[in-house]
This record gives sequence, C-alpha cells and structure tokens, in this order.
Amino acid sequence: MELIRDAHFWVGVAFVVFLGVLVLAGVHKLAWKALGDAGDKVRGQLDEANRLREEAQALLARIQADREASEKHSAEILANAQDQAERMQVEAQARLAEQIERRGQLAERRIATAEAQAAAEVKAAAGELAAQLAEQVLISRIAGAKSDPLIDAAIGQMAVKLQ
Repeated sequence: MELIRDAHFWVGVAFVVFLGVLVLAGVHKLAWKALGDAGDKVRGQLDEANRLREEAQALLARIQADREASEKHSAEILANAQDQAERMQVEAQARLAEQIERRGQLAERRIATAEAQAAAEVKAAAGELAAQLAEQVLISRIAGAKSDPLIDAAIGQMAVKLQ
C-alpha cells in the first residue's frame, strides 16, 4: 500500500495513461506525418538546390566556352591586324622607295637640264667674248693701218661688180 501513497507511482501511472490516450487519439500518426512532411519539404529543397547547382554549372560551362571562343576570336583579330600592319608597312616601304626613285630621277633630270643650260650660257658667253675680241682686233687693225690690203682689194672688186 505504500505504493499507492507514493507520488512517483501515480506520476508513472498518469504518464502511461497519457501515452495510451495519445496512441488511441492517433497523435503518433500526426507526428509521423509532420516529420514526413518536414522531410519531404527538406528533400524538395535539396532537389531544388541540386537543380540550381546543375543550372549554375551548365551556365558556368557555357560562359567558359563563350570566353574561350571570345579569346580565340580576339587572338584571330589580333593576328589579322598584325598581318595587315605588316602588309601596310611593306606597301609603305615600297611606295617610299618608289617615291625616292622618282624624286632621284627628277633631280637627275633637273641637274642635266641645269648642266645643259649652263653649257649653253657658257657657249653664248664665249661667243659674245669672241665677237667682242674680234671687234677689238678689227678696230685696232683699222685704226693702226690706214689701208688694209684686203679692204682695198675688196673695194676694187666692188667697183668692177657695180659696173
């Protein structure tokens, strides 16, 4: 009987009865359902996270492929630009060499023209000088001699020709 008076005993009995009532009421089914729903919710979130991760990986792979394609394209553009720059440099050098050649030929023609003109001027000056010297020689001969036998003979021939 002492057992009936013990408070711990009655607490134990109340607990067992409480558990029985919970089992009869189906609380354990509600608890399992709540845990299952929570598990389903977590599983859904994990599935969504995996799907998002896969999408992110696919997007990353596409971005990396685009980047590689862009780098390849930019390398091609750079190579084309370098080739074009080299071609332009070769063309510019050829045009410069051609222009230098033309200017050299033009300078040679100008020099030849200047030489010819100078030679003509020298000849003209020499002719003038010779004429002046001949004139001075003739003037000095005429002034020094009262009569020149050549002139006298020419005058005599003119008299015969005029008649």
